[in-house]
Amino acid sequence: MLKPLKGLLTHLLLAGGAFLSAMPFLWMLTTALKPEIALYQPPLLFPVHLEWENFVKAWQAAPFPRFFLNSAVMTVGIVLAQTLFSAMAGYAFARMRFAGRDLLFFGVLGTMMIPFPVTLIPSFLVVNALGWIDTYNALIIPRAVSAFAIFLFRQFFLSLPRELEEAALIDGAGRLTIFFRIVLPLSTPVMAASAIFSFLFAWNDFLWPLIVTNSTEMRTVQVGLAMFQGQYGVFWTLLSAAATIVTLPAVLAFLAAQRQFIAGITSTGLKE
Repeated sequence: MLKPLKGLLTHLLLAGGAFLSAMPFLWMLTTALKPEIALYQPPLLFPVHLEWENFVKAWQAAPFPRFFLNSAVMTVGIVLAQTLFSAMAGYAFARMRFAGRDLLFFGVLGTMMIPFPVTLIPSFLVVNALGWIDTYNALIIPRAVSAFAIFLFRQFFLSLPRELEEAALIDGAGRLTIFFRIVLPLSTPVMAASAIFSFLFAWNDFLWPLIVTNSTEMRTVQVGLAMFQGQYGVFWTLLSAAATIVTLPAVLAFLAAQRQFIAGITSTGLKE
């Protein structure tokens, strides 16, 4: 008797948590579908209006095709770079022996505790000195490595049996051959987890693209959303419609890779 009741309470608690998590998105969608005249009516979490024209107006109010292209190029570049370089660094920390390895690894982890505003000005000065302002180089290269992704890959590689690599070494394979032909094919779950984190980080980034881009042609979608805030007010219905459009790629990416994402997270438990 107690077990079914406990299960019911657990499901009710989880359902309540899911509803609270979804509430801001429901509010955003409701506002996106409101006509301007109904904007300040009592807030409702479920749409009662269907003003689909707001999405068309939002799409046409700014050069969103260009913004989406810039965000796509930046996001794909960051995801590919972080996945490859973080995997290589994680493999080195997990399998290769060299002086100061553990100290260097803890130094990499220590960078996660440094607030981004502390490194913002030095990073901008470096990018400016290289002449990369308003280019894809500025959007991608400074974010090409992630300390968190290095940690994920290291923990996963520690869980792989060493016998596979030792057998390959006996057969004459080098470290790069082992990495690309044996280790990476076995790392699909952690690669998916790292890619999802990198995708969400890059797609939702606002401050860095705002700092290193000057022209409208190089703006990303998150910076483009700021165009709906005028000197005399905010176009809330259009902003909500545009935010809904911008949110869809991140939601779809997570739904498409959620199984691999969960498998990757659960496979990177702490191990020494």
